[in-house]
Amino acid sequence: MARQSAAVLIASFQENYEQLLRFLTRKLNGDSDRAADVVQDTYLRLAKTPDSDDQIDNPRAYIYRVAGNLAIDQIRSDRRQNAHQDNDMGDTGVANISDPKPGPENIFLSREQITLLDQALNELPANAGAALLMFRVEGLSHNEIAEKLGVSNSMVAKYIGRALKHCRDALLAGGEK
Repeated sequence: MARQSAAVLIASFQENYEQLLRFLTRKLNGDSDRAADVVQDTYLRLAKTPDSDDQIDNPRAYIYRVAGNLAIDQIRSDRRQNAHQDNDMGDTGVANISDPKPGPENIFLSREQITLLDQALNELPANAGAALLMFRVEGLSHNEIAEKLGVSNSMVAKYIGRALKHCRDALLAGGEK
């Protein structure tokens, strides 16, 4: 009778395989590889069902209970392993932590670029510099800039294009020095 109950469990497992895999994938935060591992462990556990005269009334519910318990065991094991790794970081872990702030070299290069851009903006004709700043800094549209400067939309586009090219060329020339 017990072998028959194991056969019933395996048959029910095979019928519900896809649903069980989806259930475990959700339970394991979308990790389908770990879910597949737990499904395999579930099959092995069901195949090793001990001999007993007890009959399982709802094989599908029993399978889900076994699979759910194995998933919980997997989650707990992962947490213990992660906690253990966090505790073992010691001196080697500290060396692997990166500082999100820029280093001194990047700070220096950024300041140099800002200085070059500032000089390039000061060299621009008044309307071109104003058009670029209104467009990039203030976020004004071409129409709004044209109204403020008293020029056409196409002239605003030319001012901005010339100003951007001048700033780009100044940065490239400054980087070659």
